[in-house]
Amino acid sequence: MARICDIYDIINSAAPFDSQMAFDNSGLLVGDRATEVTRVLICLDITREVIDEAGAMNANLIISHHPVIFDPIKSLSSQDPAYLLARNGIAALCCHTNLDISPVCGVNVALANRLGLRNIRPEEAFGEDCVLYSGELLEPMEPEEFALHVKGRLSAGALKLLPGDGMVKRVFLCSGAGGEFAPYAAMRGGDAYLTGEMKHHEALEARKTGLTCVVAGHYETERVFAEYLAAYLKKRAPDTGFLVSRAESAPFTTV
Repeated sequence: MARICDIYDIINSAAPFDSQMAFDNSGLLVGDRATEVTRVLICLDITREVIDEAGAMNANLIISHHPVIFDPIKSLSSQDPAYLLARNGIAALCCHTNLDISPVCGVNVALANRLGLRNIRPEEAFGEDCVLYSGELLEPMEPEEFALHVKGRLSAGALKLLPGDGMVKRVFLCSGAGGEFAPYAAMRGGDAYLTGEMKHHEALEARKTGLTCVVAGHYETERVFAEYLAAYLKKRAPDTGFLVSRAESAPFTTV
């Protein structure tokens, strides 16, 4: 039976924890490395609902993308996820920016594959906090067609489109909150840029470039990692059950 340290090492070999960005808090945040793993539940965020789900399926390790402990904790209530994890004997292994960056089993690679892109590759980083990947569509699309393609592939309830000046073939992407990096995608010859969040002033800057921009939601652009990572881990720890959370959902609803 695999131990938490074994799962940690598998992830670390493909998405080194020491590659995380300076602001991040990735790693084993709750639990003991030597603990034997019963089942693993993979999710984007560790919430009360996800912890209950883990308990119901006898999972004693949760792998999440977003750290369950991010800022220093000054107090804990009985309803805080970190408290509930410790009380229920469930460990938390959080893989945030190290998984954003990873070209092996990372979030952006998972997103690009979900869109059916080919020639997927990491792009030169323009600063420590910039993660860009690119890929190509099999066939060029009109901006509106590309937006609908993204919406369907991500099962997004709604998205925002900034139509560009031409057809879309080469796509740049940054899962989650990456609105500020659209100009870099244009500088490197992108036809379209996909991200989860984009502020108003970032959209105005992006519009100047003539780039097609699609904003599909933070949750929608990152949740795709779970099935991708689960498949990767199953091949390397076949005796361990890796399950994708069905209890978590986007914080926003579409009305």
